Amino acid sequence: MDKANASPAPQVVQLRDVCKSFNVGQPNEIEILHHIDLSLERGEFCAVMGPSGSGKSTLLNIIGLLDRPTQGLLAIGGEETTGLDDHALTRLRGHAIGFVFQHHHLLNAFTAQENVMMPLLGEAGFPNSQIAARAAELLDKVGLSAWAHQPAGSLSGGQQQRVAVARALAMNPALLLADEPTGNLDSQSADAVFELLRRVSREQGTTVLFVTHNPDLAARCDKTIQVVDGRVI
Repeated sequence: MDKANASPAPQVVQLRDVCKSFNVGQPNEIEILHHIDLSLERGEFCAVMGPSGSGKSTLLNIIGLLDRPTQGLLAIGGEETTGLDDHALTRLRGHAIGFVFQHHHLLNAFTAQENVMMPLLGEAGFPNSQIAARAAELLDKVGLSAWAHQPAGSLSGGQQQRVAVARALAMNPALLLADEPTGNLDSQSADAVFELLRRVSREQGTTVLFVTHNPDLAARCDKTIQVVDGRVI
């Protein structure tokens, strides 16, 4: 195909007129998100900021396919998600989206490598040499090869969060959602995790949506999305 006539790659994330209400149809119904329009291109590194209760977590849950919008369109990698059933949403989420949370949610009794293998085991159903090699490669990428066979619970907070980043990258997702991933870390560890996510975005073309209350980190992102009272401004 002539590159000049080729269709552009689909946006990694597209929201159009997205609203989210809770307790729908009840006297205490409340709308948390109001008519959100938002799009993210491949490789963008975006900060999300806003006061507590502004709707940041709800927005992230909807983009991460953990919750459904009450109205509007949500497309991930060009695939419109509104009509997908729970099984299809789970499969799309597992392949297209990686998650890094403020609390790393590692299995402390398992090794760092075993934790990184978890998403791959869910896909393959059984361990094999390719899965172990992929986990080892990712731990090397985040600088933890020497700790691959250490129990996750024995690692420092910064190391555990880097394991969580490696685990989020296991399926090579197009989109990485990071919800306050540096919130529990000291400044040096927080900077290391931030720079790791930045490098992943640059080297792999991964789109990163990074929720933070830290204006210094937000200033180092490509752009900042402000959420105030359930609206993107």
